[in-house]
Amino acid sequence: MKDEPSKEKDQSKSQSSLVDKIQQLGQSNVPQPADSNIHVLPIIGQVEGHVQLPSQNKTTKYEHLIPQLIAIEQNPKIEGLVVLLNTVGGDVEAGLAISEMISSLSKPTVSIVLGGGHSIGVPISVAADYSFIVETATMTIHPIRMTGLVIGVPQTFEYMDKMQERVISFVTKHSNIPEEKFKELMFDKGNLTRDIGTNVVGQQAVDHGLIDAVGGVKEAMAKLNELIESNRDADNQVVQ
Repeated sequence: MKDEPSKEKDQSKSQSSLVDKIQQLGQSNVPQPADSNIHVLPIIGQVEGHVQLPSQNKTTKYEHLIPQLIAIEQNPKIEGLVVLLNTVGGDVEAGLAISEMISSLSKPTVSIVLGGGHSIGVPISVAADYSFIVETATMTIHPIRMTGLVIGVPQTFEYMDKMQERVISFVTKHSNIPEEKFKELMFDKGNLTRDIGTNVVGQQAVDHGLIDAVGGVKEAMAKLNELIESNRDADNQVVQ
């Protein structure tokens, strides 16, 4: 008789868990991933920086990602990183901070642009060792802009110009696109209806040298496993 209350509690917990799954994911049975040596890092919505965005916005908070990247670097069980991007962009300095963290990892990294990798999503996507874009994904390249109080003095323009140069320098250093071509796409006036810049789709991003290849999950995982094997071989040679 004493076991009956505990059984009832277990049943209520399982029912509550089932309801949570249905509410959050729309299905009752969620596939569980096996233990893996690869970590997946999603960057979705808007990259949130020093200012908190409204609650209805889907955001990626850089203060959440940076500790994860440190943990990935320190965890010996993780041998590779996949970065999934579907972002409209966001805070420039936060995006560059994430980009620098990804590019400075000692472990192999691969990125996939899904849906969109716009604005500051461009440097994040090229920060990986190898980048992919699906055929229907788009990337918007445009000059940086400033919101809030703007002081109408030459120093304001100089500050924005220097910040823009930081973005251009990072992208051209971590991809195969020439600086002149990237600036041409950034300052194009005939491509976007309400903005200056260019919208590139799938294969176009590869043709410009911005992204390494067109592909999705299968291609990205194959490439990452190849990089992991190369990394292991290099470590074994050092040990010998």
